[in-house]
Parts: sequence; C-alpha cells; structure tokens
Amino acid sequence: MSGRVFGVGIVGVGKVSEQYLARIPVLDDVRLVSVTDANEERAASVAAAAGVEALPFAEVLQHPDVDIVLDLTIPASHVEIATAALSAGKHVYGEKPIALRAADGAGLVSLAAKRGLRLGSAPDTVLGTGVQTAWAAVRDGRIGEVVGAAAAWSAPGHELWHPAPSFYYQPGAGPLMDMGPYYLTTLVLMLGPVRRVTGFAHSSGRARRIATGPHAGEEILQDAGVPTHVTAVLEHEDGATSSVLMSFEVWGSRLPHIEVYGTAGTIAVPDPNEFSGDVSVYPASTRAWEHVEASAGYADAGRGFGLADMAHAIATGRPHRATGAMAAHVLECMEAIIAAAADGIVVEVASRPPMPSPVPFGAVLSQTAAP
Repeated sequence: MSGRVFGVGIVGVGKVSEQYLARIPVLDDVRLVSVTDANEERAASVAAAAGVEALPFAEVLQHPDVDIVLDLTIPASHVEIATAALSAGKHVYGEKPIALRAADGAGLVSLAAKRGLRLGSAPDTVLGTGVQTAWAAVRDGRIGEVVGAAAAWSAPGHELWHPAPSFYYQPGAGPLMDMGPYYLTTLVLMLGPVRRVTGFAHSSGRARRIATGPHAGEEILQDAGVPTHVTAVLEHEDGATSSVLMSFEVWGSRLPHIEVYGTAGTIAVPDPNEFSGDVSVYPASTRAWEHVEASAGYADAGRGFGLADMAHAIATGRPHRATGAMAAHVLECMEAIIAAAADGIVVEVASRPPMPSPVPFGAVLSQTAAP
C-alpha cells in the first residue's frame, strides 16, 4: 500500500461494473466514492448496495473526493467521458477500447500528458500471473530468439451470455475491437510494438438473438460495417511476426489462445482474457511440454488491478503499467487491420508506446482476495 488512497467515481454501471465493484473494496490504494449512469434507477440501486452516492456525471467531475474517473461506459462514449474528466483535472482509467478511432485515442494520450494527469486503460489482465509469467519466460530466453507468435479467440457471439449485447455489433466493437485488445496487448508485450499489419475481414450477416435476460429472443440489429470474422498478420518492430484470428462466427475450436515461437522452443500462453492460467514451454532440447511455475505478476488479480496499479504509481511516482499509450497503440493496430482488410494493402503503424515494467512476483495491491 502506498499510504494514499484515491477516490474513484464510476461512470457506467452495466455488466462489466460488477467485477470492478467486487474488487475495489479489497484494493488498498483506491476507494469507491460515487457512481453515475444514464439509467438513474440502476445507478441508485448500485450506489445503495455499495454504500456510496449516486450522482450526475457533472457532479462527479466536481466532487473533491473523486481523484480518478473509472469509465465503464460503452465504447462510443469513451472519448467524451475521458475528455471531460481530464479537462476537469481527474485522472482517468477506462475500459477498452480507449476510443473508436486511433486519432482520438492519441488525442486522449496527448491531453493527459498536457494536463499532467494519468490515463490508464484495460486490459489489465496482462498484469496477472498468466501473461506476466509467460513474458518472463520470453525475457529469460527460455525459447531463444523470438521469431513469431499466433493468437486466436473465437465464439459464436456474445449474445449467448450478455443480456444487452447489441453494442458488440456496432462501431467500436465486433470481435477485433472487443476481444482483440487482450490478445494484441499480450503480443506487443512479448514481441514489441507493431510496425505494420495486413488483414482480411468478413461478416456473415446471420440472424442473432439474445439468449438471456429481459430481452431474450429479440433479434440484434447489426451494423453491416462491423466485421464479425477477422484474420491478420502483424510485423513487430524487431522483425518477428504474429498471426491473429478474432471471430464471432466460430461454434467450436481447439486452437490455442496464444503461442510464442522461438529459435529454441515454444511457449504456450494462457488465455489473456483471464489473469492467471497455466504457462507451458516446449524446449527444443527436450521436445516435451514442461509446466512453468508462476514467476511474475499480481497473484489473485481481477479487474480493477490496472486501476489500483495506476493509483499506486501516482502515489509513488513511477509509471503505471496499463497505460493509455499502450491502449492507443493497440487501437491503431486494430484500425490498421480493418483498413488493410478493406483495401487489400499493408498498413503502417506509427505509434511506439513505452513498454511497461514487468510486475514482480509477489507484488501486492490488496491484502484480501476478492469474494
């Protein structure tokens, strides 16, 4: 614990907020002060359960006890919320993607720097023991020189579990924008920033119906411009290449989440949508899979650890790890993939985010595991 506790105002108390609301009470460096939502009744209910105030957004921005605005709204609102919060002198941590357009993401990074404020962004899953242990194995040379990687995530669609999934099929979402940040952030950590990309995209246009909740059975209105099946190839700064598959069109798959290939072996990386998981290495010397014990990352982590890491970093004067700059770079990569798919070309990626420091094994942000 840094000694200073930062007040947090949550904007948007939809489905993902449940995970943050469960974690924040056990994180040392942050405390919940208020919540706001366009649905005032929902905001009041969540606030009552959490023992905090439900306030209009304008009052959150002026609240003297709110140091950090936690933006959990839909992607289309991220730039507006973050710009208002930064302009009001608040640090910002938000869900992914950081914006709908790469230029807007870069603009938020610039505004935060100009105001002397911190800008953080999901995914913070990469701070857990799963990805961090795999990254440590890469840095330790367990597979020699890295030459490439493969990443894949697929499902039939979020309408099978989310009670209000329509926004997943609108601009700023789709499988690439929604799930891609977990996978691309992991690839950037392990292989370095991306230099250029190419890709292909498709949408089946099949009818999709909500499976759960009060709108079960209703058909989703899909934006024809949002691809539901995306494949891409990325060239990283040091020359390694990675392939990426993101899809809402796959009913079953046995593809691994992420594998990293080197001159002396392979590393199997656990699902970067989770904070932990088994890491395995296949050394060329033994030609057999070996389990890698956890050696880096926040243990027992969950959503909110990126927020707490940022708060701790502010208090101690170090760079935080789940940065807006990394999120903006990943967004630029995803935008470039869509542009490459539309025009059948290779697209250059201009940004080069500072690489975050690894999370030491045993680093602590909370004293108690979340329920």
